[in-house]
Amino acid sequence: MGIYEELIARGLIAQVTDEKEIREMVNNGKATFYIGFDPTADSLHVGHFMALCLMKRLQMAGNKPVVLIGGGTAYIGDPSGRTDMRSMMTAETIQHNCDCFKKQMERFIEFGEDKAIMVNNADWLLGLNYIDMLREVGAHFSVNNMLRARCYEQRMEKGLSFLEFNYMIMQSYDFYHLFNEYGCNMQFGGDDQWSNMLGGTELIRKKLGKDAHAMTITLLLNSEGKKMGKTVGGAVWLDPNKTSPYDFYQYWRNVGDADVLKCIRMLTFLPLEQIDEMDAWEGSQLNTAKEILAYELTKLVHGEEEAIKAQETARAVFAGAGSHENMPTVTLTADDFVDGKIGLLSVMVKGGMAASNGEARRLVTQGGVSVGDDKATNPSQSFEVADFADGIIVKKGKKIIIKFVVE
Repeated sequence: MGIYEELIARGLIAQVTDEKEIREMVNNGKATFYIGFDPTADSLHVGHFMALCLMKRLQMAGNKPVVLIGGGTAYIGDPSGRTDMRSMMTAETIQHNCDCFKKQMERFIEFGEDKAIMVNNADWLLGLNYIDMLREVGAHFSVNNMLRARCYEQRMEKGLSFLEFNYMIMQSYDFYHLFNEYGCNMQFGGDDQWSNMLGGTELIRKKLGKDAHAMTITLLLNSEGKKMGKTVGGAVWLDPNKTSPYDFYQYWRNVGDADVLKCIRMLTFLPLEQIDEMDAWEGSQLNTAKEILAYELTKLVHGEEEAIKAQETARAVFAGAGSHENMPTVTLTADDFVDGKIGLLSVMVKGGMAASNGEARRLVTQGGVSVGDDKATNPSQSFEVADFADGIIVKKGKKIIIKFVVE
């Protein structure tokens, strides 16, 4: 089985152009391909994780990745899937986020001579002359076709700014630039990026002739990854300072029964033969599958040592025994106490388990909170400093478990 057939078997490819050529290039390690990442935050999240895994698979098969950091397009903001306009970021924030992305990506992709390269579209977009851009690139785009594009459809009712309307042209120009400068002959992206990607392919062929080899593949997974990237507690980040390895493990340990095998197939590097054997699993076997998923992905993102710690801690917590030393810990200070006491609601807010005292109160009254092994029933419950001598473990549902200590 070639890598292209494996990507299909894993459910990763939604649609392609020029399938025969793409199959031949990918299977023979002849593709120089790019995926773009706009630096909208200072950490990658699980939505990006999907694309990173794909890049790793293709690199292992001999293909060359081009990681495009959108330091230029971030000045505009991708309207795809958005109901409102993104907040504009400063140049300093964009650069900081780009630096953070690069550091995290090095865990997945092997960079170096004749290996993967990383580029920033700020290097060519920010210096473009507006009139020249309109004449050389804008002339090849039909406004009627752009308005029908899926990436804009959610914005048409509320209004689409002219700034965002240019995003498709900028992304298309990226592919044209990478094709000319780096021999990049293929682009990957989420299915919500299909219109933008086709724009890039068409621009190359219009500018350089129909024989120019520029091809696109969209990922079924990326759109699902964006849905996966949110939990009750907020985004699931790859940065361990934003989402601890334990919380990352627990996120995947608690995926739904209907999704676990699909996630294993799409995201892990386990052999397909082994995964096929799991297709018949049901009942308690699905819990084993969830442990496998959580362990494999935590190992990939945070390393084997952290994955082992997270798994051991999760099992100890589930069993109600064992050490909690690797559990996410929040440290309270003397300033958090009023007259020597702190309420349970305040503890939950300090730990990010609720956005406000009101939300924390609702969680307690609805029976969704435990302190130690006991269900919390009194929203007015409070603690003194001495109560934290060995730490206090607070649980929100089954997914969020935090140990609180006092400095």
